[in-house]
Amino acid sequence: MRRSIGRTILLCLLLCVGVGCAKPVLKDSMPAPASLPADAGEDRRVLAGEWEYEEGAVVILRLDEQGNGTYAWKDGRFTTTALTGRIWEGLWSQRENDREGGFRVEFSPDFSEGEGRWWYTRIGQDHTPSQKGGTFHVSRKSEGMSRGETPQ
Repeated sequence: MRRSIGRTILLCLLLCVGVGCAKPVLKDSMPAPASLPADAGEDRRVLAGEWEYEEGAVVILRLDEQGNGTYAWKDGRFTTTALTGRIWEGLWSQRENDREGGFRVEFSPDFSEGEGRWWYTRIGQDHTPSQKGGTFHVSRKSEGMSRGETPQ
């Protein structure tokens, strides 16, 4: 009887690990635009610079050449884990409110903007939060605007 229970528990654990590791398969038939290097979709330098993150209000993201950076809201941080084709994936954290999670963005063919989704992986001590995330839009901040200037 104990052996049967042990096998059942092991089977459940293996199923949970398998489901947790599964990723959706995405097909990207769009070639990189001619103005970017052919491998720009794999080159994280395409993420470097300032981005406007819109989810109700606009927050400025400042990213380095690896796609890692900061934002002012709640002492936020972004870490890029993958850039494959036009799909950007990573992690975010906010020190001030002790939260973290993941995100996924699908960029336009010219990498000037993208549509994203974010979710929680931890809120305080809760490592399995039931709170939902949300959706957002990112766009490359215009090089011509000075810091603090409002677009017309």
